[in-house]
Amino acid sequence: MSDLLKVSLVQSDLIWGDVEANLNHFSELLGKIEEENDLIVLPEMFTSGFLMKDKNKVAPFAEITINWMQKWASQLQAVILGSIVVEENSEYYNRLYVVNTEGVLAHYDKRHLFRMGEEQMHFKAGNERVIFTIGKWRICPLVCYDLRFPVWSRGIDEYDLLLYVANWPQARREVWNTLLKARAIENQSYVIGVNRVGEDGMNLSYSGDSSLFDAKGKLLAKCEDHKTIIQTYNISLCQLNDFRTKFPVHLDADSFQINK
Repeated sequence: MSDLLKVSLVQSDLIWGDVEANLNHFSELLGKIEEENDLIVLPEMFTSGFLMKDKNKVAPFAEITINWMQKWASQLQAVILGSIVVEENSEYYNRLYVVNTEGVLAHYDKRHLFRMGEEQMHFKAGNERVIFTIGKWRICPLVCYDLRFPVWSRGIDEYDLLLYVANWPQARREVWNTLLKARAIENQSYVIGVNRVGEDGMNLSYSGDSSLFDAKGKLLAKCEDHKTIIQTYNISLCQLNDFRTKFPVHLDADSFQINK
């Protein structure tokens, strides 16, 4: 594997509460990918939309969804990532899965649950941050509301790509765009945010704004507003490491330990 990582941001509308329909929809989208990819990123709760009260109806599809992700990972020879509703030991989680051709490479349970939407009343928060690798790339996946908490995403040369999947409403799109850029600058890392579009079952609208920033905060790629679209881009580890060497901010950062 070269120093380049080819990433596809899959920005899409979601069908409220219908796992099978969403899997069929994303099969159509992924079937249109002709070029090789290393990493394909799907939105938060990509099989259901950001629902809570009916979580028990979609959670039983977790294994089917993981198998679906592995099938497409094998077909496209890429790592596929996205979050779904999972039930484990009578608790529900907003769980992000990272799946490759062999199966589940890693998973991350959303740490910060969206209080204003009463997510904490329906799901259990995770307590571990996860970093997985693709070749030489170190990647830290987080979920939606986690974006607002810089301590949780803080990295001192711990990862090369910080990645968020989301259902982030259009009403707060300026916050989304601003914080993605800020996380890239403060952590000297590439940052990707993949958000949904359309309108959900709670009548909330989503504009997308799925984006890729470099470590200087420069916007490298962005999906069209309100469009179901796949945006693909190559990012360079050599360029990132060269910038970090010439401008080593991390050497002056205080060490810290994330509270669990």
